[in-house]
Amino acid sequence: MSAQKVVICKDLRSELSDFLASLDYDKLFILTDTNTRSACYPLIRDTPALSDAPVFVTEAGDMHKNVESLSRIWTSLSDGGASRNSLLLNLGGGMVTDMGGFAGATFKRGIRTINIPTTLMASVDAAVGGKTGINFNGLKNEIGAFYPPLCVFIDCEFLRTLDRANILSGYAEMIKHGLISSMENYTSVMLYDIDTMNYTYLNELVARSVEVKERIVAEDPKERGIRKALNFGHTVGHAYESLSFRKERPILHGHAVAAGIVSELYLSHKRCGFPMEKVSQVVYYIKEYYPAFVFDCKDYDSLYELMTHDKKNESGIINFTLLGNVGDVRINQSVSKEVILESLDFYRESFGC
Repeated sequence: MSAQKVVICKDLRSELSDFLASLDYDKLFILTDTNTRSACYPLIRDTPALSDAPVFVTEAGDMHKNVESLSRIWTSLSDGGASRNSLLLNLGGGMVTDMGGFAGATFKRGIRTINIPTTLMASVDAAVGGKTGINFNGLKNEIGAFYPPLCVFIDCEFLRTLDRANILSGYAEMIKHGLISSMENYTSVMLYDIDTMNYTYLNELVARSVEVKERIVAEDPKERGIRKALNFGHTVGHAYESLSFRKERPILHGHAVAAGIVSELYLSHKRCGFPMEKVSQVVYYIKEYYPAFVFDCKDYDSLYELMTHDKKNESGIINFTLLGNVGDVRINQSVSKEVILESLDFYRESFGC
């Protein structure tokens, strides 16, 4: 899998124009969703290289990251005369970059893609690293491919278009990156005051967070080993997210990851000796900013069943990424069902659910 280029932008229009001028392609297509079409596309619309590019618009929201939406993208590319020498520019959050990336991976067996993430979640996670996919059969990212974009252009100016809930969603991934990398990164993330929203400093934190992910992906592009570090908080988090959809009160992906981090820090303490003092620090931070995900003990069996579908599992055993300490990543950890259910208790008790 080829390496991707990541640009932390100072002048997006200029840098995007220069990059497109360096490429040989016949047609350029732009994918957005109903939110980014109105809020974000106007910020790049005047870029000369994009003046004749058709804009495809898909419905916003992770519930639309499905086969039906993907099929409409394929149809639009086909009807628009896209060839294997065409480009697909994905402008949007993680839903757009995930699904647009998978459309690029599969249309004519692969056309080149460019990602311009417009959410914090996409900037630090979904748009970077080459994972693409759609949800299927009620399961998160069940169908997909490793297919890195040619380039990811990250511009924190787009973050000014986000509401607080979406800022928090992306910041959960930055908390994860801090926990799996170093005390320096962990401390920086834990000290950031989301209420003041210093965008200049946030841009620096985003760059550090992207570096963490890039370094891990470069070492293990297809998740054979250490890339599983990036799944910390996600085994339980994806179960929380899927349950929220089943209950028809969906929560944002990053909010589910934040809840998953709380539960998996408990598992890390029980299985790997992660210091309870740091567990408490992270739980305090997450409680300060994130709403509680409300569920009860009647949901435990459903949550456990959802964890059994995690893609990291082997031979029917739920396979966790856990921590011995900040930066001490332990992949391929198994935990008894009893302790997994205790971690659900720990989340509910921590949030007073």
